[in-house]
Amino acid sequence: MNFLDHIEDLRWHIVRSAFAILIGAIIVFIKVEWIFDKIILGPAHSDFISYKWFCALGRALHYDAFCLGDIKMDFQNTAVTGQFMMSLSISLMLGFILAFPYVLWELWRFIKPALRPNEIRMARGIVFWCSLLFFSGVLFSYFIVAPYTINFFGNYQLSPMVKNIITLDNYYDTMANMILALGIVFELPILVYFLSRIGILTPEFLRAKRRYAFVILFILAEVITPPDLFSCLLVFIPLYILFEVSVNISGRAVKAKKKRDAEKEE
Repeated sequence: MNFLDHIEDLRWHIVRSAFAILIGAIIVFIKVEWIFDKIILGPAHSDFISYKWFCALGRALHYDAFCLGDIKMDFQNTAVTGQFMMSLSISLMLGFILAFPYVLWELWRFIKPALRPNEIRMARGIVFWCSLLFFSGVLFSYFIVAPYTINFFGNYQLSPMVKNIITLDNYYDTMANMILALGIVFELPILVYFLSRIGILTPEFLRAKRRYAFVILFILAEVITPPDLFSCLLVFIPLYILFEVSVNISGRAVKAKKKRDAEKEE
């Protein structure tokens, strides 16, 4: 295929991906009022399921700080078309999340013809693993990070005379950024795997930088959680486990690369 043929092929992959996202968005839009109230605003409700889990865990550990207080937040819409545009934004975001495996599959179909047989074997199951990690990050953000973040900032007050009245846009942007960002961050093992296979990363380098990774991940966890040690650890521990998994994956990838290079020399 010449360059223009590749562009034409890519265009159709993008069109099919966009169509899949659109179908997902339409499905969400049909029930967008219920989804907005029960899912998007879920962490803003005091009876959100995560708060019940945290409180049950706190009772089991005899640590009352896990039982978060009632949320005192009021929302407002400041634009004529604000609520309608919000429903479209929610539909597109959730449509993208629902269609994520298909979008990855279309990307894989475009890349696959350019790969050698051994490279295709190396990437076997990539759509499944990327999708699994992405959804794990989304669920972790929604059920763990978002409740603590919304609860802390929703109840934070400089003065009793100042009431928190949050705009819909600000609340939605905060939720969407957290959910999509952690969905992408959870793809770290896949990125490390491929960088290790092509020789850019090594497990020795990652182990040597472990102390810096520890500090960076702890700071990141502290930023996105309330200023409480146990709350911070709830986020830090999974992120650090993800880093250690990436180190292990890098070691396996480098070992496989050395074995393949030795076979070529023989």
